[in-house]
Amino acid sequence: MAEVRIEGNESFEKALKKFNAQCKREGIVKKFRERQYYTKPSQKRREKRKKR
Repeated sequence: MAEVRIEGNESFEKALKKFNAQCKREGIVKKFRERQYYTKPSQKRREKRKKR
């Protein structure tokens, strides 16, 4: 779970930028996009083989 604490007089834009960077590092958006639609197990295996 991504969490950013705003310290002192830090601007909202800067905190949002930190939050987005943290989400990217943790792969939250990528996981969401993968789970947005159902993919059959056979399709997952095919994609996994294709990446190698």
